[in-house]
Amino acid sequence: MGAELQKESGATVDVEELHTPEGSYAYIPLRRLLGADELERLPFIKRVFVENVARSIALGIADPSELEAVLADPTDPRSADMEFGFRPSRIILQDFTGVPLVTDLAAMRDEARRKGEDPTSVNPLLPVDLVIDHSVQVDSYGSPEAFDVNVTLEMERNIERYRLLKWAQNAFSNFRVVPPGSGIVHQVNLEYLASVVAIDRSPDRTWIFPDTLVGTDSHTTMIGGIGVLGWGVGGIEAEAAMLGEAVAMVPITVVGVRLYGSLGKGVTATDLVLTLTELLRKHGVVGKFVEFFGPGLAHLSVPDRATVANMAPEYGATTGFFPVDARTIDYLRLTGRNEALVNRVVQYCAAQSLLAAGGEREGASDMSFSGDAGDRIAYDEILELNLGSVEPSLAGPKRPQDRTTPAGLKTVFRKALGQTAWVEDKRTVEVSIDGEKVSLSDGSVVIAAITSCTNTSNPEVMMAAGALAKAAVERGLGVPPIVKTSLAPGSAVVVDYLERAGVLAPLEKLGFFIVGFGCTTCIGNSGPLRPEVAEAIDRAKLVCAAVLSGNRNFEGRIHPQVRLAFLASPPLVVAYAIAGTVDIDLTSEPLGIDPEGQPVYLSDIWPDTDRVSELVRESVDPEEFRTRYSRIFEGPPRWREIDAPEEPIFSWDPSSTYILRPPFVDDLPPEPPHLTDIKGARALLVLGDSVTTDHISPAGSIPPDSPAGRWLAEREVSPADLHSYGARRGNFEVMMRGTFANPRIRNRILDTVPTSAGKEGGLTLHFPDKTEMSVFEAAMLYKTEGVPLVVLAGKEYGSGSSRDWAAKGTALLGIRAVIAESFERIHRSNLVQMGVLPLQLPPSSTVESLGITGEEVFTVSGIASGMKPRQQLTVVAERQEGTKLEFPVTARIDSHTELEYYRHGGILPMVLRKLLG
Repeated sequence: MGAELQKESGATVDVEELHTPEGSYAYIPLRRLLGADELERLPFIKRVFVENVARSIALGIADPSELEAVLADPTDPRSADMEFGFRPSRIILQDFTGVPLVTDLAAMRDEARRKGEDPTSVNPLLPVDLVIDHSVQVDSYGSPEAFDVNVTLEMERNIERYRLLKWAQNAFSNFRVVPPGSGIVHQVNLEYLASVVAIDRSPDRTWIFPDTLVGTDSHTTMIGGIGVLGWGVGGIEAEAAMLGEAVAMVPITVVGVRLYGSLGKGVTATDLVLTLTELLRKHGVVGKFVEFFGPGLAHLSVPDRATVANMAPEYGATTGFFPVDARTIDYLRLTGRNEALVNRVVQYCAAQSLLAAGGEREGASDMSFSGDAGDRIAYDEILELNLGSVEPSLAGPKRPQDRTTPAGLKTVFRKALGQTAWVEDKRTVEVSIDGEKVSLSDGSVVIAAITSCTNTSNPEVMMAAGALAKAAVERGLGVPPIVKTSLAPGSAVVVDYLERAGVLAPLEKLGFFIVGFGCTTCIGNSGPLRPEVAEAIDRAKLVCAAVLSGNRNFEGRIHPQVRLAFLASPPLVVAYAIAGTVDIDLTSEPLGIDPEGQPVYLSDIWPDTDRVSELVRESVDPEEFRTRYSRIFEGPPRWREIDAPEEPIFSWDPSSTYILRPPFVDDLPPEPPHLTDIKGARALLVLGDSVTTDHISPAGSIPPDSPAGRWLAEREVSPADLHSYGARRGNFEVMMRGTFANPRIRNRILDTVPTSAGKEGGLTLHFPDKTEMSVFEAAMLYKTEGVPLVVLAGKEYGSGSSRDWAAKGTALLGIRAVIAESFERIHRSNLVQMGVLPLQLPPSSTVESLGITGEEVFTVSGIASGMKPRQQLTVVAERQEGTKLEFPVTARIDSHTELEYYRHGGILPMVLRKLLG
């Protein structure tokens, strides 16, 4: 029986009742809205967007034109001015981005009170879950005590941050905190938080709709493996969404990736995702949505799919998505979800044509699936991959899309070694460790980490690592003492099934003891190397390597002393730890010698795929998921002991070196200022291609001799307690000084002076005097001189993590615009949301082809005369000798909503002005 809700415009959207055993729910019937034929030709991603917008129209909070924008062809010129608002059902945060988000909300409450308004009007309107997973660091490793030592240090270092988060949990409604030591945000989301289908009990009716979200971590996309649409945004955009602002969207491009065949013996989901990352990067999917379909899905479990969806940022897509099918339903049961939820998912998705066929396997489910398998869907672009063509893979040494194989790794390493200026031939030095002489060479593996949400959520690859370790121990193999080994699962359930399968002990025998439940090495929290190893690397300038089961390996990220980093599956991480080097071909050379003097090859100990699957079936128990997650919000004793205030206003401590009141909404004028052209600007940095948010806003350790380290030293923080940039994201003074301070960043402005040419790190020249100084010092000097700043760069500017401080720090340094050949999606939007103008060069132009050195004075005109989305502006660069270079740029403000952000000086001022009337 249907009903209609009507907007004032006269547009109508049907509402029907879905009757389930547990009750009735209101929903938007997509078949009636679009018609069965049109609906079945839509990608599943678009079906979710259609429902989202149609429900908003029914509720009177969206305009009917937005539905047209969802359905528009993005290649049609008429779609250029279309946009729609996406309203996710929930928000998910991790602590690195969550802490500055909470400080922003606390500052907004301060400003509301200062203006005589109710501070509690600043409060999340959507459910928010914050998972503390980014703070644990691998200080201790290789022993049974490692976990307790690391957790104790984590609590001691982060007590101020954790007190702030407990205050937020008390002060805000709709805000939950998953305490430290519980797991990685994306694995907790996959195994527990995600419901696939959500319900909302409003006063007049209870709605049912697809579970959707945005998160403040790039790898929020992992949830696409379970049929939930979600992706990463910056913290500032997440703040706006939780305060009621829709996520601004333009007509989307959906790339369909047809998978067929099945993975070969010994090939893992990690190998598949590295292959797809290479394939999709070459095709070009930046800013696009990727949806997987085809008969190959029947051979991929939800954890396999989640591994693929996880690395969407690495292949450049907004998200990677697998529709709900039989495998999804099996996974919900495997992870202990109750039958009422499972039945609700099946019934709602079937009614809405959101249940795909093609994922069934014999005996996998007792459900009947008759939805579209994907072959009738009209994707904007289509790619294909034969799963049988995938081979064991690694990626590196500094980009996740640079795939190689175990056979090719030796060549990749030798090439990387030859590109290091001070190295002509491979060097070897001797290191004394516990009285034993050990060789340390170029190519030595000094970090081997089973880490990251990408793989630790996948029982198959984790069990494979354990099985390989067991076979290696049985052959008498070990790991050289130069290798820092660590095992950091994304959930405690992993420990349960590894132990039940009898493979945890062999992993520990090789040094892979549990070091914590968090991101650790993947986020740069790898901790210090053994002192003897660190000293030898620095003394001999060795080019050493890390091998990790993560998703990021950008320069300077994993460890400042480790030049090369390779992504690999967990079993390959164990294999290279045993080998102790990347200068090896594991397909033809032994990875070790057994006690009898016999060579042991990788093929000798590589686990049988069928046996691994059998171990998973025998050892992964739904009851363990229910037991572990029943107490997920309790936390360790020291978390429970934290005394946090319950007042609505946070009490700032001006002497704190972790938490300071951010300045973004201080003394906010009631009206936004008029837009002005940028005149007389200087270039703070001139950068190359693939500048990541790690280069812009590093998350690793804080060097004592850096501007941030010196600021902390002035406040009597000892070098041992500097901690990391990530841990101090709640302190704008530290983060501002850390912006563009990565030790591997290369500023081409330095090349204009012979004594500075070729230097790495956060350095620049101040003009016109050409004095070398840190980027921070130069920015502050320019600020006192009243000189605006710009940054120039190449392709893929801002790739990597959805790091809001990469944009916040940019704004605080006084940078008005970034001129680049292309931008990664999240960072581009973050710049706009902080009032910084992203300007894109024409396809035929580069900084080099224009002859720009960074010595010029820049003017950007056309801003004050009336901006519109993607408007063409003019840049004039005046050289020292008086000649002028003029070139066009496109303002990458992509929608009218983004233009409002920019006009207000950022999204936070705009939202606060709205809240204060």
